[in-house]
Amino acid sequence: MSVDPQHLLRELFATAIDAAHPRQVLEAYLPADRSGRVIVIGAGKAAAAMALVVENAWHGEVTGLVVTRYGHGAPCQKIEVVEAAHPVPDAAGIKVAQRVLALISQLSEDDRVIFLLSGGGSALLALPAEGISLADKQAINKALLKSGATIGEMNCVRKHLSAIKGGRLARAAWPATVYTYAISDVPGDLATVIASGPTVGDPSTSQQALAILKRYGIDAPASVRSWLQNPASETVKPGDPLLARSHFQLIARPQQSLEAVAVKARQAGFSPLILGDLEGEARDVAKVHAGITRQIVQHGQPLAAPCVILSGGETHRDRARHWPWRAQRRIPAEPHRQPQGPARRLRPGRRYRRHRRFGRQRRRAHDPHQLRPRRSAGAVGLRRAGQQQWLRLFRRPRRSDHHRTDPHQRQRLSRHSDSRGCPPC
Repeated sequence: MSVDPQHLLRELFATAIDAAHPRQVLEAYLPADRSGRVIVIGAGKAAAAMALVVENAWHGEVTGLVVTRYGHGAPCQKIEVVEAAHPVPDAAGIKVAQRVLALISQLSEDDRVIFLLSGGGSALLALPAEGISLADKQAINKALLKSGATIGEMNCVRKHLSAIKGGRLARAAWPATVYTYAISDVPGDLATVIASGPTVGDPSTSQQALAILKRYGIDAPASVRSWLQNPASETVKPGDPLLARSHFQLIARPQQSLEAVAVKARQAGFSPLILGDLEGEARDVAKVHAGITRQIVQHGQPLAAPCVILSGGETHRDRARHWPWRAQRRIPAEPHRQPQGPARRLRPGRRYRRHRRFGRQRRRAHDPHQLRPRRSAGAVGLRRAGQQQWLRLFRRPRRSDHHRTDPHQRQRLSRHSDSRGCPPC
């Protein structure tokens, strides 16, 4: 069997996307009565595509506003599409969130609201709680993304720092009827986790959000800690009467895409193995895939080749494992643990900056968009030669270097002054 692997993989990937695309799944879930006025709001990377489906399928008056990621817009005529930043929120996302709240805050029982939700909605529909600035919200988001926290833990913190998530959007729309149509991109497909659940009750607490920040060593601003200790930071809980007219419907999930890909793989002559939703550190998940692959190749278990291994879910990267000197660890303050000698002595609690500096310069050496690093005791600088860049690191001359047999080496080293009292060459 002769198959182009790249072509097959691209086909499988396109099949997975098509199985969860709004044009395939959304219209069947819309209300049977599609006449009359409806207000459409939405947030997520698929929000614009979902809004286009509603706009084409609705027979009555349609107005509304949705926010999506930059570059993910759609040609809607009646529903306004605004683009904002993801995964770290920006000022555009805050302005949209304020407009969304204003749009649904003065509705009556006769009004209907359709809320279109998809992955990325938590960052795109960002409205910090009272007393929390955009800079504080951005700092927390960046720290959570780097910490290795799961998507559920990140959204637990996000919803307690928001004025619109954790059921607060549905509370603001009361007494109108709210229909939420969601495309899941999270393991477990929990309504409270998808985009931080703006229209569903949230069972988590502010104390749990504080515990998550403490668990991952995130130094939250004073305004954030003060707000999380305030009872007003609690989200809308399940069973709240203000959620009685809010209806949630999951229209697509990762499992649907995996099953569609499995059918396509069988048609191509490959046996599919679905691992389901995987969550964890990226390298650990990669090891799982590699272990299964090796077992298939060597022993034909759990199925024989040719086959395709399929999985969904959401992985994260633990920065402390990839860059140990970026782990915010400090040198212990005990005297017997301190390095000895004037060149290595560190003050108690001071970070080991040498490794962090070298790591940063190595990364810059391969990134043409980074600025040239400053000269320091351990690095001479960054030189560019066409498309290739390289970094030269020089150590200070040692006493033993002056006794080398190479006269050119001795002459080159003699130009450097040695502050440690080495006799001149």
